[in-house]
Amino acid sequence: MTATLLAELVLLLHLLFILFAIFGGLLILYKRWWAWWHLPCVLWASAVNLAGWVCPLTSLENWLRSIAGQTAGYEGGFIAHYIAPLVYPAGMTQALALMAGVGVIVWNILVYGVLVYRLIANSSVERL
Repeated sequence: MTATLLAELVLLLHLLFILFAIFGGLLILYKRWWAWWHLPCVLWASAVNLAGWVCPLTSLENWLRSIAGQTAGYEGGFIAHYIAPLVYPAGMTQALALMAGVGVIVWNILVYGVLVYRLIANSSVERL
């Protein structure tokens, strides 16, 4: 029971990490210090997808599930049933993983571009 709960917590953490890598750049529009947390996450998420690596969170979750006697089929539980397909989409080919990695990078370049634009615009207004 404990291993199952830990596996589901790791899965939830994995989903939150993915969401932070994709949307966390928006937090820098609020407070710039978020970039110190967000940039390493984006780089890691992109590297994992672009290189075709297995994320350590996936390995940890699978290990916990094996201890709990579960198979990779994610039997039972709200988190396993509803969140697992978001983290591990069916039919995720290497080409799609590559596109996801590039997409995360491009999206975050746009978000950080908005931040840089706002910083430049604010500094030029302050000079007036």
